[in-house]
Amino acid sequence: MATGRTHRPATRSRGIPEATVARLPLYLRALTALSERSVPTVSSEELAAAAGVNSAKLRKDFSYLGSYGTRGVGYDVEYLVYQISRELGLTQDWPVVIVGIGNLGAALANYGGFASRGFRVAALIDADPAMAGKPVAGMPVQHTDELEKIIAENGVSIGVIATPAGAAQQVSERLIAAGVTSILNFAPTVLQVPEGVDVRKVDLSIELQILAFHEQRKAGDAEAAAAALLPPAARGGDAGPNAGPNRKGPDGDVPAVMPA
Repeated sequence: MATGRTHRPATRSRGIPEATVARLPLYLRALTALSERSVPTVSSEELAAAAGVNSAKLRKDFSYLGSYGTRGVGYDVEYLVYQISRELGLTQDWPVVIVGIGNLGAALANYGGFASRGFRVAALIDADPAMAGKPVAGMPVQHTDELEKIIAENGVSIGVIATPAGAAQQVSERLIAAGVTSILNFAPTVLQVPEGVDVRKVDLSIELQILAFHEQRKAGDAEAAAAALLPPAARGGDAGPNAGPNRKGPDGDVPAVMPA
């Protein structure tokens, strides 16, 4: 198997926009589900709906891959799975280290989707001496003193940080100094990294806060809609003939605010 240190994905060299790259995993997930059901072809509309994007955007994204489908037939599912996997670099082996084997790190180590998507967990690393040698997901946890050696021996270019926030920056610096050029950061902090190092941040608390915002807005909209169904008197307004911004006076309309 080739390793991540000797091969890099071709997406940047081919000028594929970052927004398109971010959507490729969504298409791949939908296509993989179709492949597992032995669906041979799929239309752009069907695939776009499964991926949660509009069909025009999907067709534009696929044009960067040189894939345009066949009119009246659609896209060949198996070929698209291969094509997107190749563009994402998933047709090769990507060794990954996970640093920080607390509850989150252990959950990541036990996630079965890494291997099926081209990623091999090469090592689990933690700073706690009591964790050294402890098996997690069938692998012994190794101490951070071994970090640089592990990266070199396994040709690791992707590191996953699942440490507390206070330790994340130092861990990232050690990873980068040892040769890691891509980091998936689960720690609730912003990492400062040099140019040429890619960082993807996953902050569950931020995602929950965004959902809380939408829930609050939906609740407010529901209250406003319910209030709109009430009669004017129940809303605290005047239901009489003089209600409204322009009330009737003896000489006609009276503006709500009289000029000075």
